[in-house]
Amino acid sequence: MGKPTSRSDSKSKAERKFEKKIQFYERVGETIATLNAQKTITKKKLRRRKRDLKAFDLTALSEFLPGLKAPKQKTSDTELKVNCKSRLKFVLKETKQMGTVLNHPAFQADPLGAIHLHLQSTQPVEETKKKKTNRNGSKKRKEKKSKATAKPSSMEM
Repeated sequence: MGKPTSRSDSKSKAERKFEKKIQFYERVGETIATLNAQKTITKKKLRRRKRDLKAFDLTALSEFLPGLKAPKQKTSDTELKVNCKSRLKFVLKETKQMGTVLNHPAFQADPLGAIHLHLQSTQPVEETKKKKTNRNGSKKRKEKKSKATAKPSSMEM
């Protein structure tokens, strides 16, 4: 039925299985050690980047410069969090505002005109005048025509 084992070391099957498990766990341990080392390296890099960014933060100097306005303060993390309660509050507020807009006589008379007028009054004005640029981004220069081509030639008689 079964072939006789021809191994030189006469270990039992259980012993061989146990050795394989030990080798496997050793490899897993080595892998975990290398991954932890890589993780600490990336953490150090992130800390270094944050420190460098803090070193180049010059917003504190803006209050001493006369021509610059102070930058807007960043909103805190608590204002940015959206949870069920804040979402419900926002929806109720917007629903009330929408009802007010729908009941407004100017909106009832001309909805698109009212929206257009609102956007004109609330949106900043964009400058439409743009300088022409070449493909490479440099400004185009107006070429002056030579005097010879500007005057009509009187060669015809």
